[in-house]
Amino acid sequence: MTSTASTTTPATTAPPASLTAAALHRLTARVSAGTDAERTVTTAPYTGAPLADLPVSTPADVEEAHTRARRAQDRWAATPATDRAKILLRFHDLVLERQATGLDVMQAENGKTRRDAYLEIADAAIAARYYARTGPKALAPQRRRGALPLLTRTTELHHPKGVVAIISPWNYPLSMAATDAIAALMAGNAVIQKPDTQTALTALWAMDLMYEAGLPADVWQMVVGRGSSIGDALMAGADYMMFTGSTATGRQIARDAGERLIGASLELGGKNAMLVLDDADLDRAATGAVAAAFPSAGQLCVSVERMYVAESVREEFVAKFVERTKALEIGAAYDFTTDVGSLTTEKQLRTVTEHVADAVAKGATVLAGGRPRPDLGPLFYEPTILTGVTPEMTLYAHETFGPVVSIYTVTGDEEAIARANDTVYGLNSSVWGRDARRAGAVAARLHTGTVNINDAFAAAWGSIDSPMGGMGDSGLGRRHGVDGLLKYTEAQTIAHQARLNFYPPAGVPWKLWAPTITTALRIWKSVGAR
Repeated sequence: MTSTASTTTPATTAPPASLTAAALHRLTARVSAGTDAERTVTTAPYTGAPLADLPVSTPADVEEAHTRARRAQDRWAATPATDRAKILLRFHDLVLERQATGLDVMQAENGKTRRDAYLEIADAAIAARYYARTGPKALAPQRRRGALPLLTRTTELHHPKGVVAIISPWNYPLSMAATDAIAALMAGNAVIQKPDTQTALTALWAMDLMYEAGLPADVWQMVVGRGSSIGDALMAGADYMMFTGSTATGRQIARDAGERLIGASLELGGKNAMLVLDDADLDRAATGAVAAAFPSAGQLCVSVERMYVAESVREEFVAKFVERTKALEIGAAYDFTTDVGSLTTEKQLRTVTEHVADAVAKGATVLAGGRPRPDLGPLFYEPTILTGVTPEMTLYAHETFGPVVSIYTVTGDEEAIARANDTVYGLNSSVWGRDARRAGAVAARLHTGTVNINDAFAAAWGSIDSPMGGMGDSGLGRRHGVDGLLKYTEAQTIAHQARLNFYPPAGVPWKLWAPTITTALRIWKSVGAR
């Protein structure tokens, strides 16, 4: 099989100058762990060379972090929301000012391109700005309609949950670490976070900037370790759980949270679909398909793994998509020159390789890619397009989470909708067509938490004022928008009642009082009262 992409020079894989031993020590020292903690070493996906030497937190370390967090949270919750917002805005500025270092750290430990890493920088800044600007108003006491007009004064308050535990993944180490923490902090909570060990440096970099922005001590803490070791301690001390990761782990967290009667928000797996209607702009759709399938080497929760293309345009669309995919430049570079980077872990490379090999062995056809590229680095895999994928193949229904997409032909909108919805997942989808009304009607019938029309995923994800999350096995709860802030709070209703209420005044029998209330209820309805 011929190569589908050019390579980069080996010299670009050298660690950037910003990742000095002193800089790495500054970050790793922020892990909540004992001075005599065991250590774990991560490796750089580009090269396989050792990268970070991290202390490993124990259950006792987590318990101690919870104790410190509770003390700090009381003071933080008492801080006016407008003052909390000022810290987020300073964090916004620092993220943009120090972005070069953040980009280096993300690339070094995740292996993605600088282009994909920059989108995380922008995402963290946008989230900080949004919650700083909208948070004080959303968290302020809200007047609500009372039980009896003019007689009941009702106010809704929002109190922070307390200590929020966040478990964040390796694939988007800044977006998934910082943006969830930003909302929880704005709501007045303390945060204890367990980032994936492979990308803990990025989360620690974000936390370090937040402290530089003025966050009080112990309000945001970071623990490092396996879930099997410290997960129970993390859950035991939390008042709310925010998890991004696999569906299997999400189910266990939901069970544990239910046992404790605390809330949980879970963004889990996906098998996202792209629908190309027969009236689509095929050049735009083919370019969008590349953006939908191959960002961060396909290691994106909202990226596309299934494409359903109308029969009448299939041949032309596939030709354009394959051409664009084969033109992608893959490789390791700490600059903006490459299009596709590395996978992050050996496990992910193994999964991608096995899924493609299984499909090919059972009759699938490779139109582009289809093989690892050890000549570029230990974890590179070519952007891959498959056709002829059938239900007995593993990747037909199971999430691959790599640069692999399957194309299916459909006869029309009804079949495309039915096949797109034929999955246990429901995270994201994409519809391409010129007729906005038709595309919108198709989008409304897809069972996913977000749908993008003539865009891959960025339109919905970037619309931060709107909620984002999954249906079905893709999870529970939402991030972004006011929902993404208020989920970290306890709503409280305070109702002040005047002298007259639903009970009859002294001396008035119920047999007279009940008809009076009935008449009042009818009048309120007739005048349009809510």
